[in-house]
Amino acid sequence: MNFLQVENKKFVVFGVANKKSVAWAIGQTLEEAGAQVIYVVRSESRRESTAKLLAGREVHVCDVEFEEQIAEVAKAIAEKHPQLDGLVHSIAFADYEGGIKPFHETTKRQFLRTVDISCFSFISVVNHFRPLLAEDASVITISISTTTMASENYGFMAPVKAALESSLAFLAKSFSNFSRVRFNAVAPGLLKTSASAGIPGYVDAYLYAEQVIPRGEAVQTQEVANVAAFLLSPRASGLTAQTIVIDAGMAINYFDNKIVQKVVNEQ
Repeated sequence: MNFLQVENKKFVVFGVANKKSVAWAIGQTLEEAGAQVIYVVRSESRRESTAKLLAGREVHVCDVEFEEQIAEVAKAIAEKHPQLDGLVHSIAFADYEGGIKPFHETTKRQFLRTVDISCFSFISVVNHFRPLLAEDASVITISISTTTMASENYGFMAPVKAALESSLAFLAKSFSNFSRVRFNAVAPGLLKTSASAGIPGYVDAYLYAEQVIPRGEAVQTQEVANVAAFLLSPRASGLTAQTIVIDAGMAINYFDNKIVQKVVNEQ
């Protein structure tokens, strides 16, 4: 018997952009365990660019910045799938127009647009898909390994992710009035994804992370997908309103003697 117990269960996965996407790794992992996965991508051009990757699979289009599109895709999926066992929200966008600036210079427009797409979209998607979710369905989103480390090159995304994580508790509470739907997040350390590559200074940060992580190797996207698949499965029935950090121990090792000595010796 498959450990995850997701055979023939149905999941909707938002956010596949390419083969390096966390959403794609999660979808593949679920499919390998016998689940049926329905994919939702951002645009028609994204559907075209992922046509080969998602060949033979059901694919819908929805730009979550526009709530009417969320309502439309929920309706379209409902026509074929009246009940879903889970949902994956793997969507993040930061409006870095004009480049990375000191946090205090963040504009209202930039911040609110980023909150809308990266955080409120999670709440909106869940609300529109609510009638389709099985009584014990599982919903997950993707956060980051820490929202309190003030990394300059990540701009204002960390506070937005903090809001996303906080919403887990409130969604779990409000849904508990009529269901047993669970809400959790996976929070990876630095990954090799196309989206991450666009962040200024990310490559250097990634290489630094490999030095700090005790095993000397950064977190792999598949490791994140494995945890996500577990959270989506009945095996994780006791977990809700939780953020699971997947950083291979990076957070425990910032003061590794070798790294400290290297920095001190360079002074």
